[in-house]
Amino acid sequence: MFRRLFAALVFFVAAAAPAFAHLDPIEHGSFAAGFSHPLFGLDHVLAMVAVGLWAASIGRRALWAVPAAFVATMAVGFGAALVGMPLPFVEPAILASVIFIGIMMALALPLPTAGVAAMVAFFALFHGHAHGGEMGEAGALGYAGGFLVATALLHAIGVGAGLGLGRILATTRRTIFTRIAGGLTALGGLWLIIAG
Repeated sequence: MFRRLFAALVFFVAAAAPAFAHLDPIEHGSFAAGFSHPLFGLDHVLAMVAVGLWAASIGRRALWAVPAAFVATMAVGFGAALVGMPLPFVEPAILASVIFIGIMMALALPLPTAGVAAMVAFFALFHGHAHGGEMGEAGALGYAGGFLVATALLHAIGVGAGLGLGRILATTRRTIFTRIAGGLTALGGLWLIIAG
């Protein structure tokens, strides 16, 4: 069962990696354009699924508080982009988020939920700003709704994978899986830097 779950996770990440252009909001609608935006960027997919996995590894209140902090702060970053507020180093910070979250998962440090939520919220600001900067001709409300829903779904995939493994694996193996997933996430971020 562990191998099937791991293969499904690898397949999902690989499937999200193709270099498709973002959907045209005029042809497909603002919501669809926003929904597709995080799914067509491996950096976004890795970070958002990892946030869910990290939250699941902490458990309890973190299951909803950590993803909610990411989504809420991402909306703030989007708003900042809409009003023209500059935010330096957006793309490097997004890549750093993948590496940082991966490393934190791999280390499995016992951190309070509020601290983890604050860390992911910091990076979410940059993710949201990037979405706002690439909105194009989409309507802001529909576009934001789309990428916020997609982000929440990616978090849910991470949380679901983490909780599912928790039911299947012993605590030691679950911790090892989380550490391995974190290490692979961080390596994925490094690969994106090198490949970019």
